[in-house]
Amino acid sequence: MTSSSTQEPFYDSSLLAPLKDDYRGLRILAVHAHPDDESSKGAPTMAAYLDRGARVMVATMTGGEAGDVLNQEIEQLVWSRRDLPGLRRQEMAKAQEVLGIEHRWVGFRDSGLPEGDLLPPLPYGSFASLPLEVAAAPLIRLVRDFKPHIILAYDEIGGYPHPDHIMSHRVAMEAYEKAGDPQAYPGTGQPWEVSKIYYDRAFSPERVAAMHAYLLSQGHQSPFAEWVAQAAEGDGKGNTPPVSRHQTSTRISSADYFELRDQALRAHASQVPLDSLFFALTPEEQRQIWPFEDYVLAKSRVEVSLPETCLAEGVDYRAA
Repeated sequence: MTSSSTQEPFYDSSLLAPLKDDYRGLRILAVHAHPDDESSKGAPTMAAYLDRGARVMVATMTGGEAGDVLNQEIEQLVWSRRDLPGLRRQEMAKAQEVLGIEHRWVGFRDSGLPEGDLLPPLPYGSFASLPLEVAAAPLIRLVRDFKPHIILAYDEIGGYPHPDHIMSHRVAMEAYEKAGDPQAYPGTGQPWEVSKIYYDRAFSPERVAAMHAYLLSQGHQSPFAEWVAQAAEGDGKGNTPPVSRHQTSTRISSADYFELRDQALRAHASQVPLDSLFFALTPEEQRQIWPFEDYVLAKSRVEVSLPETCLAEGVDYRAA
């Protein structure tokens, strides 16, 4: 629930439930398109489970080498122009250290974000240009090696329609469906069946609207105003931005880790300047407005009762 009044709650408090203290044995794999995605999407959730004994790995599908440098201070550095891939790797290493996650570079080439009225073709050999079986094979090998109970992924529109995000969705779903099939992807390890796969909703319309309403209630300008207006009305040309058709099924109480997420975001300095909208509200303000992270249970092989307040519901992660 959102409101422009600070006297009313911005969310339904009945959906808040603390996580258990012990998730030893649980393994979570988060599939992301580029370095920095792991910090902007789901970092507090990963930290919350890590803090309670789970293992959490991030698979970064590309090196992010086709991205722009969005921080003017970093853009002035010669290094950012001569070796952007190296800079992105160094930033990812810092974010990994902050979050405490395990990490694998899957090794594909960033496809870039095509722009123009007539979109250019994707670069030859880039991640999003590949056949699904080629793009998914290394991730299936990783799943069979790490043996996650849970995969965190993007929805069909990739969270937003970047070609690499959409392909990340496709390979994550392929891994969920095929990693446990002994006939599929021979030569990539012993089969492992993933119990559940979730779509991340870091930028759910409800959360964005709540942050927007809070800023207005405090007499501040909101960097989310255009976002909220376009989601409701379109861009004035008859187009509406892609919005997930899914509804939140799962909310993870993770407000204690918002500061940690901000530290991880700052580690990606070439992509996240200090005036970024990620920092439009303080962690304390975000705790007041939206103290959890939203997910959609996309598929499950175990029985669950929705809505959930834990990713591990129904999963026998203690099994040998």
